[in-house]
Amino acid sequence: MPNILVTGASRGLGLAIATRLAKDGFDVIAVARKDSEPLQEAMAGAEGRLNFHAADLSDTDALGDLARAVRKDRGPVWGLVNNAGGSTEGLLANLTHGQIEALIRLNTLSPILLTKYLARGMMADGAGRIVNISSIMWTTGFNGLSVYGATKASLVGFTKSLARELGGQGITVNAVAPGFVQTALTSGMSDKDRARVANRSALRRLAEADDVAAAVSYLMSEGARNVTGTVLTVDAGGTA
Repeated sequence: MPNILVTGASRGLGLAIATRLAKDGFDVIAVARKDSEPLQEAMAGAEGRLNFHAADLSDTDALGDLARAVRKDRGPVWGLVNNAGGSTEGLLANLTHGQIEALIRLNTLSPILLTKYLARGMMADGAGRIVNISSIMWTTGFNGLSVYGATKASLVGFTKSLARELGGQGITVNAVAPGFVQTALTSGMSDKDRARVANRSALRRLAEADDVAAAVSYLMSEGARNVTGTVLTVDAGGTA
């Protein structure tokens, strides 16, 4: 099966996505700054279809080397899931220049550059799948997350234009926009806040990491071969 690279895959959404794709039979390269016990457990049960590659994705100057190393070690990369990202909460007026710059580097610049390097191989092969993990905040605001929302909106614009650029080479480019999902990024929410968000959704519950992984799995499947330039929202109807 083809190789799929998943960033930020040591925990949370990234780990759920990597695990699901490995179960689907893909050979998955899980990229993160460092290994984790949950990733080790997932690798142990994946029968060799899930492997770890250490990389600091905020080091944008090293992304070309990362793409070359992965291709040398694992072979051509057919699929890419840009999942790695961070969230710095706080009113814009109170954020430092460094905090803003670091968030934009990891959430926007890093996935764009990594896609640039890996898409070259996909173009040469005449096939590929790219999925960018955005957020419902690309369309709806949230107090204290203006910069985070800006980075996630940028991924949607990137997705739609890149789908036009690469469509002629047989490459699809899509985005998945999760709502509030129980991961490390939302662990700071109180039970009361989680209940309030759930009650606002059409299904009166929160989406789960496995739901997001299933959406990515679909976009990587043969059934999605004619789906490109789209944003698939997974939020239990919170933005319905």
